[in-house]
Amino acid sequence: MTIRVMLVDDQVLLRTGFRMVLAAQPDMEVVAEAGDGVEALQVLRSTPVDVVLMDVRMPKLDGVETTRRICSEPEPPKVLILTTFDLDEYAFSGLKAGASGFMLKDVPPGELLAAIRSVHSGDAVVAPSTTRRLLDRFAPMLPSTGKEAQHKELERLTDREREVMVLVAQGLSNGEIAARLVLSEATVKTHVGRILTKLGLRDRVQVVVLAYETGLVRAGGHG
Repeated sequence: MTIRVMLVDDQVLLRTGFRMVLAAQPDMEVVAEAGDGVEALQVLRSTPVDVVLMDVRMPKLDGVETTRRICSEPEPPKVLILTTFDLDEYAFSGLKAGASGFMLKDVPPGELLAAIRSVHSGDAVVAPSTTRRLLDRFAPMLPSTGKEAQHKELERLTDREREVMVLVAQGLSNGEIAARLVLSEATVKTHVGRILTKLGLRDRVQVVVLAYETGLVRAGGHG
C-alpha cells in the first residue's frame, strides 16, 4: 500500500529535497504540495492524502492553525510537524492542534521515512522524553487549574489505567511501564489502547498533552 504524502512548506528548495527522498521509496508517493496553509487546505479538499509534512512558519496561514483545521475534519490525514528548533513553541502548539508528532527539518532521511511510516500506521513519532521536555517548558501555558474536573472522561479510567496514563505522560515506554508495574508488555499495550479509546485520543502524544492539561501530571513529570 502506497503512503500518499503532501508537502507543505513555503521553501520550494526544501520541498524539492523532500520530494526526491520520498520518490525513491517504493511505498511512498508525493501526491500534493503547497506553499502555505491556505493553499494546503484548498488542495486537501480534492486530493486524498495519508500524511502531511507540515512546516510551521509560513505566510497567510501558519502550520499550527492549518494543522488545527485539518485535524478538525472527519477522518483527517496524519500531520507531521517540521520545525527548525528542538524546543520550539510552534512544535508544542502543533501537538496541541492535533499533530501526531514533530521532526527537525535537518533530520536524516532514514529517520524522516521511518517517521512517516510510523505516523501512517497510527503511532506517534515524538520521543516521549522530547514531548516531556516540551511540556515541562510550556506547562505554564496550559490551563491546568480545574480542568481535570471538567474532563469527565478521566473518570471512566480504572485506577490501573490512570496509573499507566501517568507513566506514559512521564515519558516511559511500554517496556519501562511493564517493568515498573510488574506487568507484561502486552498488558501495558492493552491498557494504553483502552486509554486512547475511552478518552477519544489518537496517540501517546495526545495522552501526554491531556495528562498535563488536566493536572494528572505536573510540570517536571510528577503525577
